[in-house]
Order: sequence, then C-alpha cells, then structure tokens
Amino acid sequence: MLFHKSVTDIIQQRKSIRSYSGTPIEEDKKEALRKFLSANTIGPLGTKARFIFITAAQEDSESLRGLITYGMIKNPMGFIIGAVENARYSLEDFGYLMEKNILMATSLGLGTCWLGGTFSTSGFSRKIALQDNEVLPAVTPAGYAVPKLSPMDSMIRVSSGADRRKPWNALFFQNDKPLLADEAGSYTTPLEMLRLAPSANNFQPWRIIKEPYAHIYHFYIKRTPGLKQLQRFTAKSDLQLVDIGIAMCHFALAAKEKGLSGIWTIKDPRLEGMADKLDYIVTWTGSK
Repeated sequence: MLFHKSVTDIIQQRKSIRSYSGTPIEEDKKEALRKFLSANTIGPLGTKARFIFITAAQEDSESLRGLITYGMIKNPMGFIIGAVENARYSLEDFGYLMEKNILMATSLGLGTCWLGGTFSTSGFSRKIALQDNEVLPAVTPAGYAVPKLSPMDSMIRVSSGADRRKPWNALFFQNDKPLLADEAGSYTTPLEMLRLAPSANNFQPWRIIKEPYAHIYHFYIKRTPGLKQLQRFTAKSDLQLVDIGIAMCHFALAAKEKGLSGIWTIKDPRLEGMADKLDYIVTWTGSK
C-alpha cells in the first residue's frame, strides 16, 4: 500500500488548509516526506520533475516569510516546491506527481493547499534553484492546521465552492449521455475519487468519456472561457492542464487500490458530438 492507509480515505479526508498553528513538524515526518519526494519524479506521461520540502523550526519561522503567498497562507511551517521540465505534457505530469506528494503529506497528518496563481515565483524559484529548462507551476504549504477555521478561511471556502463538486452527470459520459454508475462497474470508485479532486478555482474542468463495452476512458478538458489567455498574460502556467494531472492521479491510485491495472496513452479517438467542444488530453485503457 503506497501510503500505509487507504488512498480513498486519504482523498476524502484531505481539504485545503490556509491557516496553520505554527507547530513544528516532527523530524520523522520530515524524513518520510522527503524520502517520498525523492522517489516521486517521473510522471505517467514521461516528464521528469523534482521536489524539495523546506521547513523552519518554531524559533526560525521568519525564514519562510520571504516566500510570498499574497496573504493567502498564515503561519506555514514548510513548503513543498516542485519544478518540472518545460515539455509538452509537463503540466499534466506535474499535477499528477504533486498531488501524490499532497496525499502523502495528508497521510502523515499534515495540512496542505494547492497554490497556483496566488504566489510569487521568485522566492520559491531561488529555493529550488530553478533551471532554464524548467517551470514552477505550483507549490503547497504544509503543516498542522489551526483547530478552527478563521472567518477569512471560511469565506474563501464558501466563495470558491471548495466543499462542492459537480455531480456525475456533469462530468462522466458514454455515447454523449451521462454515464451511469452501473455502466462504470468496477471503475465506480476511481471515478468518484476523480470527482472529488481539487482544481484551480474549483472549476473541475475534466470531462471523461467512456467507450461502450470496454474499460477505456478518454480524458478531456472543458475550457473555462478566457482563463488560458489570462494565465498567459500573468505568466502563470496553464493550471487546467495541472488539474487534469490531479484528476489522473486520483483515478489511477484508486484504480490500483481496487486491483485494476491499465495504461495511459495519448491517441485522440476523434469522437464526435460533445467531444468536439472539448480538448482531448489522454486515455486510460484498463486491462480488466
């Protein structure tokens, strides 16, 4: 078992934490997380990434204050920072790998929060010594959550719809019709874990089209109008590609836990109908 506990339990337990108690992270947990990061470097589509976990002792918490999160994060005692090769499928692979890191941190009892557009890259780039051929799409703070959400945290969760997810009939399809749970069969749980995945602004851009009579699932993006252009203007990464990687991670890890094997391939099936209005990304072909 990858995390020494059920990945479906971890996925359902995890939520975004923006305010931290300032309690130092134990050395054994730091070591366990760093060991995991060092081994989690190749995405399912073949891109190489690298991650570091930086922390501060309680008496040295000031050392992290130069890492700018525009007031969105309070009192973090550490950050996971990732860099990935600037290649065709780097953002999908980054999302996949970083979400595995976040799930590992969750299994250790640590809170996290995806930061894609709400941080300044300069300080984090220096910490990881970002290379010319790399990009830094996102980071996450890590630490112990405060016992009670602050009014600001509560407001952010409500305004972003963080506790809400789109229903099955808005995300999963077969023959241009909503996919029914009994049609998914053994893949019901992997799809449900995908449905619960976090995404930038909680847009949940993934759309999954299943082929009839086969465990073949095509992953698409339903683009949010204007978002891609805005990210180019602000020099931020295409976070909806990162979101697809997060969704792939939840789906694949839950499938593995269920004993379902499969492979990721990139071959656009050129489906007609609703697929014409979506961006194809990748396909999962299950062996059973």
